[in-house]
Amino acid sequence: MEIFRDLLAQNILSCSFSLNRVSSENISKSLNENTSSVGFIYRHIGETMLMFGYFFGKPSEVQNTTLGKQDEGQGNDFEESKKLIDEGFKMLEEIIETTPISGWSDIIETPFFGAVTKARLFSHILYHNSYHAGQIGLALKRG
Repeated sequence: MEIFRDLLAQNILSCSFSLNRVSSENISKSLNENTSSVGFIYRHIGETMLMFGYFFGKPSEVQNTTLGKQDEGQGNDFEESKKLIDEGFKMLEEIIETTPISGWSDIIETPFFGAVTKARLFSHILYHNSYHAGQIGLALKRG
């Protein structure tokens, strides 16, 4: 279980270099006119973490406004999006604390990757966070 705590702690730290720079003042920035805004991507990270909780027995009430959608201002409420991200990381901590070591090899069926272990899906969530945090960092720097 300690390895999952370490992986999550590193993901939070690595992503924080971009996510902690997001604010109400810069959420409308984007890398260019063809890319989603910082606010949209920021919200997407939070929504996606919470929606992935379903596969770990932690369903969320969050509504999908970003996954597979176009940016139409869904990320304009910085505080709401920040709350989703905070809740998402808290949920990941709860998943770690409630999943026994043997449970990480349990197979779950996903519509994205087919049948995968919980460990593999958890690692994808961390990758997804990092990927989009990188997009945010680039948009904030170059947008």
